[in-house]
Amino acid sequence: MSDVSKTIRARPTSPHIQVWRWHLTAITSIMHRITGVALYGGTLILAGWAIALAFGPESYAAYMGLLGSPLGKVVMFGLSFAVFFHLAKGIQHLIWDTGLALKLPAANAGAVATLAFALVATVVVWIIAAMTGAL
Repeated sequence: MSDVSKTIRARPTSPHIQVWRWHLTAITSIMHRITGVALYGGTLILAGWAIALAFGPESYAAYMGLLGSPLGKVVMFGLSFAVFFHLAKGIQHLIWDTGLALKLPAANAGAVATLAFALVATVVVWIIAAMTGAL
């Protein structure tokens, strides 16, 4: 019995955050999950908007005042980014589901494209909103 215990090695441990080097694809994967949760919060904001609309002009004006405040605009900007990022990352996942762009250079390029699209689309939408007086 003692001979067997000498040959058993300790089980290897998994890499963890302090050891593992962060990759862009891993960061965007985590961001995809975070933006999904943020979009759920956005649906609650949308539901609040509909409820305020149903309660009449005073409630609606108060709710729109909240959304139009600086904090409200920051939240809405973040939700805009979340929509575009989640959309782009979802498309990247659909591409991966076909078996394409799975190699590291293509996956990294897709992650960069996802971030670039989300940033550009968000800024463009907010510029258009500012130009039309929606802000």
